[in-house]
Amino acid sequence: MKAVLPPGVLSLHVLPADHHDRDWDNIVVPREVKERLLNQALLTLLHGRKLSMLAGLPHGLIVLSGPSGTGKTTLARGLAQVAALALAARGATTLVEINPHAFPSDMLGESQRNITRLMQDTIPEIVARRPHTVVLIDEVEAFAVRRSTASFETNPVDVHRATDAILLGIDEIARSLPNVLFVTTTNFIEAVDDAFLSRADLVLHFELPDVATIGRIITHSLVELGAQWPALMPLAGQRQDIADLAASCEGWDGRRVRKLVLAGLAQRTAVARDPGQLTFEDLQAAARKHGGVEWVGGAAPSAHELFPESRLCKRYDDESEHGHAHSADTVRACAPSHLHDSPEQPPVPLASGTVKGN
Repeated sequence: MKAVLPPGVLSLHVLPADHHDRDWDNIVVPREVKERLLNQALLTLLHGRKLSMLAGLPHGLIVLSGPSGTGKTTLARGLAQVAALALAARGATTLVEINPHAFPSDMLGESQRNITRLMQDTIPEIVARRPHTVVLIDEVEAFAVRRSTASFETNPVDVHRATDAILLGIDEIARSLPNVLFVTTTNFIEAVDDAFLSRADLVLHFELPDVATIGRIITHSLVELGAQWPALMPLAGQRQDIADLAASCEGWDGRRVRKLVLAGLAQRTAVARDPGQLTFEDLQAAARKHGGVEWVGGAAPSAHELFPESRLCKRYDDESEHGHAHSADTVRACAPSHLHDSPEQPPVPLASGTVKGN
């Protein structure tokens, strides 16, 4: 039977765990960024109790800020795993993921009570289970709302009280449970409360990857594919082709760059059937179509044209001669392409920009 999670908790994991191994390595950022993150995590989890005696109380709080798709959440999960590996001799680590959208309420004062229960009851109970705990809060701007800009539509009094409860909870946990590390992410740091940010021991701002970083992401993705289809491994060593492809993706976020490789696999039926046939021409074609974000218009090839050997369409033809009815989807799939042409739609331009990476 699946365990029932406490209110507001998305997931609980005991670390280290094999299925979290790839998160840290999958995100391409400068080595010193990962070192800084890991050092901060180890300092908190190893020495938080002694540090809590200092006048400048550390809060065990890290904030990762930046555009969507820059790998903040994956990196946060990876940080929990590598910290757990480093601390394994001292015992296991709990990773608890919080859903920040579970706490706001239309009822006056209920948001504050929900957050107070989380900070005073739920988290301390989870922390008591193991020597180290990492609390991940994604989209923290929904949790620690900037009080100075709270909208009247969202009941600013309740927002103030809820954010106050978060700050009090962070302070109390830092004093009484110093073996806890909060790692939070935000796409809109300007929407996060100033007092919350001032409590952070480390704030890291991530930017969209530059062309060199995009090239490393493409290489990493090709190496991963090569592990499944060895015929693709030579592609990962073709530096000039990778550099040209990366230049085509300038201004993209990391997630979209990885999707580009998947989109390349879907450019031709032969490659979809056998990914080992992927070429840089396929990847460049996908890049010209914005990596899988595209409008499709005009006549599509019929099922007969795509799969002349398909028994589905042969059966459709045979049964149609005998008066059998078919679903609309089957008729559309097996009808000649001119019967389901759609008017051409212009492509929608996608916002992009040249943003220097970290």
